[in-house]
Amino acid sequence: MQFLDEAKIFIASGKGGNGCVSFRRERFIPKGGPDGGNGGRGGSVIFVGEKDMNTLIDFRYTQHFKARRGEGGAGKDRFGKAGDDIYIKVPLGTEIIDDETGDMIIDVLEHGQEITMLKGGEGGRGNASFVSSQNRAPRQFTEGGENEEMYVRLRLKLLADVGLLGKPSVGKSTFISKVSEAKPKVADYPFTTLHPNLGMVKFHETDFVLADLPGLIEGASEGHGLGHRFLKHLSRCSSQLHLVDACSETIADDYTVLRSELEKFDKMYGSEISRLPEIVALSRTDALQDDAIAEAKAELEKACNKDVIVLSSHSGEGVEQILTRLVEEVHNLRKVRDKDLLTGGEVLPTEEAIAEEFDPGDPRDYVEDEDSSDWYK
Repeated sequence: MQFLDEAKIFIASGKGGNGCVSFRRERFIPKGGPDGGNGGRGGSVIFVGEKDMNTLIDFRYTQHFKARRGEGGAGKDRFGKAGDDIYIKVPLGTEIIDDETGDMIIDVLEHGQEITMLKGGEGGRGNASFVSSQNRAPRQFTEGGENEEMYVRLRLKLLADVGLLGKPSVGKSTFISKVSEAKPKVADYPFTTLHPNLGMVKFHETDFVLADLPGLIEGASEGHGLGHRFLKHLSRCSSQLHLVDACSETIADDYTVLRSELEKFDKMYGSEISRLPEIVALSRTDALQDDAIAEAKAELEKACNKDVIVLSSHSGEGVEQILTRLVEEVHNLRKVRDKDLLTGGEVLPTEEAIAEEFDPGDPRDYVEDEDSSDWYK
């Protein structure tokens, strides 16, 4: 299935139904009085989070979504039927953006989450609702309320725990196929991955989502290769796994160039993906002898200034070590998220701070004020 992570759509709520002017006319009841009913409200536009969706491909073929208008009122005090609401399902991780201002309206993160984007117009009043002691036969009515409409952009950021990145043909797809049930395209030519692949990894009773992102090359910020289009998916990850090809003749440059592109992306879009915890692995080492692997590992460690894991997805070398590190980072992120949910993003005071703030002190320090029966310190 084709992957689509951005879409522009038009949405419109329904107009309210008009109120009715009517008078009761029956045999032997010459003055039955007004009986015009109210109009029905228009339908609203509601976005719904759906965990079973992972792409915006449906919006390639349908870009206009309009809720039904409310029906008008009728005689005999009949109210108009309300217009049906329209529900638009979007994948979790979808940002809904006002196309005119560029402001993000809402971020859909929970399954079943409903966001009323546009409300339908209110139904108009029929003349029966205007009856009063001074106005026994009103002929007033109101028209239904106007609807709302706008263009919005949908931008999907995958809810992955770990982002897998590197230059083209470094073994990213092979790695994710070995540690998960994902079946990405694997071939001996660059850019076989044209859209992100998600894989569910289970290691030591911990489940996490690994995202294989298309290869990044120098000049991506200028639109070369696949550009920066998919790097936004890293913004929700706990960490990134950076694979560097052991068979490359420019190992140090391969690493520094990609890091430079991440920093450029941060400056362009105000993100912080270059600051995510990073695990660096030397990939495709099964094609080299031990002395060549040691030399390549030393060169890469000098370039990244951190420990490098030797990885061979075919033989399994280094896979368990990498997964152990990834599980640690995933747990760290989930602890932070749980704390934010518990505190609403606020830092809770320590027990010592609470005790110091509310310490009543020594009761002997309290004296009775001469002008009051209250006690003051």
